[in-house]
Amino acid sequence: MSIPMLRFLYRKMWNTRWLTLSSLLGLIMAVAFTTSIPMYADGSLKRVVSKSLEEKSNGLPAGSLLIRYQATGSEKADLDALADVDQYIQTELPKDVAFPNQAYVRSYSIRSSQLAPDNPQTVDPSKKRQMTLMSQSGLKEQIEIVQGQWYADQIQNGIVEAVILEEAMFRNDMHIGDVFNYPISGGLGIAPLKIKIVGTVKAGKEGDPYWFQGMEGLVNTLFMSEQSFQTYILQQKKIPLNLANWYYAFDLREIQTSQLSPLQNKLERLDITLFQKLKNTRVDLSFIPILQEFRSQSLQLQILLFTLAAPMIAMVFYYIVMNARQSLDRQRSVIAVLRSRGGSTRQIIGIYLLEGFLLGVTALIVGPMLGWFMAKSIGSSSGFLTFVDRQAVPVGVSTEALLYGCAAVFIAILASVIPAIVYARSSIVSYKQKLARADRSPFWQKWFLDVGLIALVGYGYYLFDQRQLLTAQTGLTTDQLQVHPLLFFVPALSIISLGLFFLRLFPWLLRLWSWIGKRFLPVPIYLTLTQLSRSAGSYYPLMLLLILTLGLGVYNASAARTIDLNSTDRTLYAYGTDVIVQAVWTGVSDELPQDQSAGQNGGNSGSGAGGSQGNGGSPGGGNSGSGQQGGGAPGGAGSGMEGPPPKLRYVEPPFIVFQQTEGIDHAARVLRTKGNVVVSGKSLGQGMLMGIDNVDFAKVAWFRKDLFKAHPNAYLNLLGTYEQAVIIPTSFAEKNHIKEGDIINISIQQQQVEFVVVATVPYWPSQYPDQTPFFIANLEYIYDQAPIVPYEVWLKMKDGAKVTPIVEALTAKQIEIASVKDVRNELIIQKKHPSRGGVFGILSLGFLVSVLVSLIGYILYWFFNLSSRVVQFGVLRAMGLSRRQLTGMLLLEQGFTAGLSIALGIGIGKLTSYLFLPFLQTAENVQTQVPPFRVVFNARDTDQLYIVVAFMMLTGAALLFLHIRRLRVHQAVKLGEEK
Repeated sequence: MSIPMLRFLYRKMWNTRWLTLSSLLGLIMAVAFTTSIPMYADGSLKRVVSKSLEEKSNGLPAGSLLIRYQATGSEKADLDALADVDQYIQTELPKDVAFPNQAYVRSYSIRSSQLAPDNPQTVDPSKKRQMTLMSQSGLKEQIEIVQGQWYADQIQNGIVEAVILEEAMFRNDMHIGDVFNYPISGGLGIAPLKIKIVGTVKAGKEGDPYWFQGMEGLVNTLFMSEQSFQTYILQQKKIPLNLANWYYAFDLREIQTSQLSPLQNKLERLDITLFQKLKNTRVDLSFIPILQEFRSQSLQLQILLFTLAAPMIAMVFYYIVMNARQSLDRQRSVIAVLRSRGGSTRQIIGIYLLEGFLLGVTALIVGPMLGWFMAKSIGSSSGFLTFVDRQAVPVGVSTEALLYGCAAVFIAILASVIPAIVYARSSIVSYKQKLARADRSPFWQKWFLDVGLIALVGYGYYLFDQRQLLTAQTGLTTDQLQVHPLLFFVPALSIISLGLFFLRLFPWLLRLWSWIGKRFLPVPIYLTLTQLSRSAGSYYPLMLLLILTLGLGVYNASAARTIDLNSTDRTLYAYGTDVIVQAVWTGVSDELPQDQSAGQNGGNSGSGAGGSQGNGGSPGGGNSGSGQQGGGAPGGAGSGMEGPPPKLRYVEPPFIVFQQTEGIDHAARVLRTKGNVVVSGKSLGQGMLMGIDNVDFAKVAWFRKDLFKAHPNAYLNLLGTYEQAVIIPTSFAEKNHIKEGDIINISIQQQQVEFVVVATVPYWPSQYPDQTPFFIANLEYIYDQAPIVPYEVWLKMKDGAKVTPIVEALTAKQIEIASVKDVRNELIIQKKHPSRGGVFGILSLGFLVSVLVSLIGYILYWFFNLSSRVVQFGVLRAMGLSRRQLTGMLLLEQGFTAGLSIALGIGIGKLTSYLFLPFLQTAENVQTQVPPFRVVFNARDTDQLYIVVAFMMLTGAALLFLHIRRLRVHQAVKLGEEK
């Protein structure tokens, strides 16, 4: 390219520097967003790979690789081939794997044999000692001498010195200095070896990867020198090698997604390479299946995140194209003049390609750095627009991420250069012809693309409704996160199609309003409507950008909030409270005197009820009263003994200890036991009976208020009205035609207990009526009528209180704990799951990027739109319009375009949320979605959008006032054309 053309490129970029900078910003955002996803996927892989591999390798470290040679029959290993394969495993294999190793072990052994003492007088000959002679590399660094000394490296007087584990000495009745004969089996005619025990050893660190065989597998092993094993056993004695092990523990913590497939291919090839070097040598333990699983998970995560990010990335590309179009429209006449004065199409296209290349290279330098920060932000996301200060995902710039960035730059440059190619082929004549036809409809209106997209969205909605598209799952459990990627792609398509459809109606509405109001509308308003209706197409890019960004922002915000809230609600409902504790209950034998055991039961029950009564002061006093009656004494417990006596009578731990422990805000006794339900002599199957103290339960249980017709405390108060009161599920009552006041019987410990229905509720904490009907009753009444059985203790914790100190405090007070369930830990585990963090991080960043792009796009569009209409404004001023009228006209124009687009974006986003977000209940969990799914719009997110919208409108108004104030009629009204 010639120097004049380069000079022209420089001047062009400088004259349109704001558009150039905005295009560069768009490219940087596209590269950053695109590269952040593989970076995050790599970081997530590094975070979980080690743990997952360890869990699936029977306790061996991540990256365990075991190669084994096993002799078969009478075959003998060729020592040259053995040396060759050993050389390959030691030097070439680590290079192929290309990861550092935490441990390397080589062990050679001959066939095991039953030892015979060389001197039966000093060693018990009747003891069977089946041992294996082995050499193992690096042994001295991994063991400690307990007794005796280390074996010699040289064979003296034909005696092989060996050491054994300390445990082996005890099991095999061996002592330091004992000499044994080691027969060589297989009919080889080799005289027995003489083995002398010179020392006992123990492992320095049993959990070290070095001990890959396990300590138990080495108890019957005689360890000798590696050097002597090679020279004396294999070469001099020619004893055949029976078993050879080569073990590596590779450190895979820095593995990247791009390395999974090549590493898997190398490991799959390894069997062939080894067998060709030494027959019967093969890989015995490998991490290929885990690599395959991780490759699948990583690909799945990237597909999910890219699908979520695709609408935002597409929107950024659209922003880049819109900027390029604005720049080209301002330079179109210049291009036409250049073309008419001899400039070739190739030269003009070359200028724009070079500009795109320069911007692309800059974006590739800056974008990955911003993408790195984005990936870090995704890793620290715990909810929508919620970033916590925790250990971030280990993120690095990988080759794969850079390739994604290059692809993003290529697509963006292609999208912005293609219009330049079209313009470069136009002469000044064709340019003027196109100007005359500028009011023609865009291609998507001509071909009814918007209508076709709406039909496609409708079909997608139908398939969602029929649950056909939701059969393919992401492989994540419901409590972690289960999101189908199409649940974000189809709604994005819905926002685009509805936006285009409303833009189709926009000029018709303007013409209708103009026709209706042409007789009475003021001149500025009429001029505004006329301007908009005649040049509506020029406003489409801005209006579509605003609709897309705000619509996607609303939908993504609502989707993230909905996923987060419903997932949290499911977990809180399943637990029912902060912490559930099950204490260890002691059982009293049936042989105890009747009055003694009854007194124990009654006294303990009374103490529990007293705690409830002390917290009283509500209609729950009836329940407390029943507890007082039950605790009063032996009769209550005795009544439970009328049927067949139980094997054990349980002694209740003192409940008051839980109430007085530091860190516990409130505690409640909760009995959960199954029993058969009988109504009017008819058995209705089995149900879950929950016995509670109503006042205490109200203070610890998690209730979602919208699930009940009245406040949950109103139902708890009803339990206090009658001691035999019971609350049953609404679905169970409707199915069996049960009403308030009906009597039902439930068998508890083979004892029929009568209850009176006082209310029906659709749901109850920790209960699932569609699986098992629940029955909420007074705990003390249950203990009055049936034998006492262990209950759980539900705890409402104080802010920041930990469970461990509480368990320690209870143990110190002689209360042993059998199990503890902490809902807060479960919520933390969910929030740390890579896919959950990835979804919320992408949606949060997408929301912020949408807001940023819409803001910049809006400001730039109006800046250049107003700049290009200086002549028009000058003419209007010269015709007599005042500054105030011109300002009002432009503000109205903003209101009709930007205001309508903003309203449509927010409205379409909310409509799309209500239509598609209920499908986040996948085919598997829609039946078990308890509590019911709800679509959430957070006021804070909407307020943030409104703030951005207000800032955009104020900025646009400020630009407008600035232009009107600087307008000079004598400069604007002139001969010639708009520049």
